[in-house]
Amino acid sequence: MNVRLINQVLSTAPPDVPDFLPHLAELERSSIRFRHEFGLDDLPMEPGILVVRGARQYGKSTWLEQELWKTVKTFGPGTAFYLNGDDIADSAALGHAIEELLPLYSQSARVRRLFIDEITAVRDWQKALKRVADAGALRDVLVITTGSRATDLRRGTERLPGRKGKLARSTYLFAPISFAEFSRVAGPLLEKDTLDAYMLTGGSPVACAEIVRGRVPEYAVEIVKDWVLGECAWAGRSRASLVAIMEYLLRRGGTPVSQAGLARDTGLANNTVAEGYVDMLCDLMCIAPTYAWDASRKIKIRRRPRKLPFCNTMVALAWHPAQVRTVREFQQAPSEVRAMWREWTVAQELWRRAAIAGRDSAEELQYWQGDNHEIDFLDPPHGFIEVKSGETAPVDFGWFARAFPNRRLTVIGRSTFETSAVRGITMEDFLCS
Repeated sequence: MNVRLINQVLSTAPPDVPDFLPHLAELERSSIRFRHEFGLDDLPMEPGILVVRGARQYGKSTWLEQELWKTVKTFGPGTAFYLNGDDIADSAALGHAIEELLPLYSQSARVRRLFIDEITAVRDWQKALKRVADAGALRDVLVITTGSRATDLRRGTERLPGRKGKLARSTYLFAPISFAEFSRVAGPLLEKDTLDAYMLTGGSPVACAEIVRGRVPEYAVEIVKDWVLGECAWAGRSRASLVAIMEYLLRRGGTPVSQAGLARDTGLANNTVAEGYVDMLCDLMCIAPTYAWDASRKIKIRRRPRKLPFCNTMVALAWHPAQVRTVREFQQAPSEVRAMWREWTVAQELWRRAAIAGRDSAEELQYWQGDNHEIDFLDPPHGFIEVKSGETAPVDFGWFARAFPNRRLTVIGRSTFETSAVRGITMEDFLCS
């Protein structure tokens, strides 16, 4: 990719989409297109630093190229320029590349935007932004960055206090495609298999487009595995330990686990080591730590055993030993596997909604456990959520009204009903609500 040529063309704003924006050109040629929703419908007009982090192959680079091209077509040539972190050696080179572009902005530009794709490929990238910002060179520029090295991106933004401008919100999580959007595009082709196809793909645009043709291809699975393993290697962690953690999470499903139990059953040295792998997978938005909720104090209890469901079912698909790749294989899988997948899909949707809303620690969820009953999730705005794989009836949850007067329980299963305390809906209804 010739970044210098890209910026030369952007300074003249040609009428057609140039081929050197590969993701955008590929999208123009594709017959299957999904709309992304992650809380950033329009870029702000104000200067500052925006950070968009998310899983690999979820469409961040395509979105960035779309916004880059939209800026130039809307505001004219010389209003937006581009850098790619994969082509930059270190933080000093990044700072130099930014300084070289600043004089090229049009004098009459209403907005000035700098798009930096895969900024996390540059080690200590935040130091370059900090240095240039402290020199006052970015006071009129909106910097939009993306990255797949989510751990580094999260920590890096925390080291830029006071330098992200006066934006109402400066950090965004790139959410998966919603079920409603997947249904709009793929529903007419998949019909009754639409839900199962979505649960397998996790809202990954690549996998969603491919499963319409019959199966999730191995290259899409390998991309996801390589991304997670690459993050593991970059963090200096053991591949074997990561594999042991993944096997444990897939085996335990929605069962609460303690830190000591996780370390013991995966053969890790101690709780601290095990927690390091959990933190990494949380930063990568692969799993959602789900803490026990204390009903009397109305707080989450972090010291009690927690659940660790996947909030990216494409990651579960990539690591699951059953190697399910088609809807038919998923439908023929053991009932306990499909039940776990339904719970993970709900965790993913709760995380997706929290991410779009900009909620702090969107990956942290809650569950409730009493002496004789357990509820899978507590969603503060909407009440309690229980996930079932079969038929249910109001009589199955007669205990809930006694345990939680004036509260509402939503049962996601295959039956629909409604009482004063309990409502039964299908998974499709929940995902579209």
